[in-house]
Amino acid sequence: MRAFIFPGQGSQAVGMGKALAEASRTAREVFEEVDEALGQHLFRLMTEGPEDELTLTENAQPAIMANAIATLRVLEKEGGIRLADKADFVAGHSLGEYSALCAAEAFDLSTTAKLLKQRGQAMQAAVPVGEGAMAAILGADREKAQAIADAAAEGDVCTVANDNDPSQVVISGAKAAVERAVPLAKEMGAKRAVLLPVSAPFHCPMMQPAADVMEKALADVAIRGPLVPVYANVTAAPVADPDTIRSLLVEQVTGMVRWRESVLAMAEAGVGDFVELGGKVLSAMVKRTAPDTTQTSVVTMDDIEALAKTL
Repeated sequence: MRAFIFPGQGSQAVGMGKALAEASRTAREVFEEVDEALGQHLFRLMTEGPEDELTLTENAQPAIMANAIATLRVLEKEGGIRLADKADFVAGHSLGEYSALCAAEAFDLSTTAKLLKQRGQAMQAAVPVGEGAMAAILGADREKAQAIADAAAEGDVCTVANDNDPSQVVISGAKAAVERAVPLAKEMGAKRAVLLPVSAPFHCPMMQPAADVMEKALADVAIRGPLVPVYANVTAAPVADPDTIRSLLVEQVTGMVRWRESVLAMAEAGVGDFVELGGKVLSAMVKRTAPDTTQTSVVTMDDIEALAKTL
């Protein structure tokens, strides 16, 4: 069995999508459609920068999605592959869940781009800059990372935000608490902790204002039943019912990204082959979580052509 997986924030880079657009009309059409939906030159920002503008959450989220969906569309149209025939499940990390839903045709491309733009703006606005932070705890599992977060909290919000793999967990919350957690992590047996260059504390209760915005935004959106089940971040379980998808996407804003559990659940369901579209970060996490599976990162035109031959 096979799962197609879609990367989250942090996988953006200036130049993304450029070679693909030069090589493929199909890819160009995806980037044009996203630009049109958002009424901005996002593709120009992706290819030319500046980097600080691309890194803004409201730009990075639709950009990463557009790049992943362009990769998929080229595979489908030029490689003659149908997602529904070749994937048993889809999943994505945080914003990547929207890419996965778009890939499985639960959302159309324009809707996905608009939702991610709104999500990025809402997440940025939920907490004033400088009041929240996130840190990666390396060499610790979720239980240990949560114990570190609890010890550092001292009455502030501090909790596990992303359970990425057995050796990498991200905590999120009030800046002071997250900063206290960094030296504590080593004392409590983690290898080390690193503050992340993010502008807001994602996936923690401080994001509730953004969850409220997304609840309103998603209420007006038509969601179709996906072509294949989507593993949801907050439940680490497959979902196919449109109303459940809607409520889980709202929950996802403040909830933990249970990526490690999602990978294990997919592996237990029989997935032996993970294909990451538009990035390489998740493949490494999958390898550390389910080492008996195969992982393929598909980023370039050569990658797409090689994958099309094997599928």
